[in-house]
Amino acid sequence: MALQSEHTFPRHSHDHFGIGVISQGAQRSWSLLGQVEAGPGDVIIVNPGEVHDGMPLQGARSWQMVYLDPELLWQELCMERSCVDVVLKPLVKDHSLSHRLFQLFHAIHQARIEPGFLEETLLQCLMYLCHHHLLTLAFPPNITPTIQRAKQYLDDAPSHQTSLSELAMLCGLSRFQLLRGFAREVGMTPHAYLMQLRVREARRWLAKGNNVADAAVMSGFADQSHLTRAFSRQLGITPARYQKAILL
Repeated sequence: MALQSEHTFPRHSHDHFGIGVISQGAQRSWSLLGQVEAGPGDVIIVNPGEVHDGMPLQGARSWQMVYLDPELLWQELCMERSCVDVVLKPLVKDHSLSHRLFQLFHAIHQARIEPGFLEETLLQCLMYLCHHHLLTLAFPPNITPTIQRAKQYLDDAPSHQTSLSELAMLCGLSRFQLLRGFAREVGMTPHAYLMQLRVREARRWLAKGNNVADAAVMSGFADQSHLTRAFSRQLGITPARYQKAILL
């Protein structure tokens, strides 16, 4: 993914590893280490499940990002290092790594490129990253059983219309206790978490070729405009533009 934007992204998370580099401008974002600032040439990384946001500093910023299935990365790294859990630093200032990533993104955009060269370039970036910028800490953070019950309920049926009262009753908490506990342990409110799940669902339906209106209904949104607002807020682009890009 390549994007230039002044958009401020709300707190959210991804199922995949995201590894990229800032090419122009700068941004401030929340990460598992707290607030970090990234500028030109800095490598930005998102771990699966890591809650983060992003706001521009002094105008638009540009970045390129590649998203990786965590299982694939874990398999490669475990063969290399005999370890199970991989947590990468959310911000890396390393000229050698950023140069390798710029080479990777340049290769990706070439009309004709040897698949073997692209594969090697990506793996070299990952090997360098994992050898030099692994982070050792407990992640994801522990979630209490009560809040995990609410989170799992939303995970299991994101298109279901769920109220805060319903979740609170399920967990045996007051609405205030649930709201405070969920935001503290998950990193965002139950509603924000639910919107994130629905946007992910919409992305899957769009990737299968469904139109935006149908994707909205199947993902639990009231209508197409509701999906478009939530989608644009989280990803910085409209559902239609997203679908056009991935189905090219």
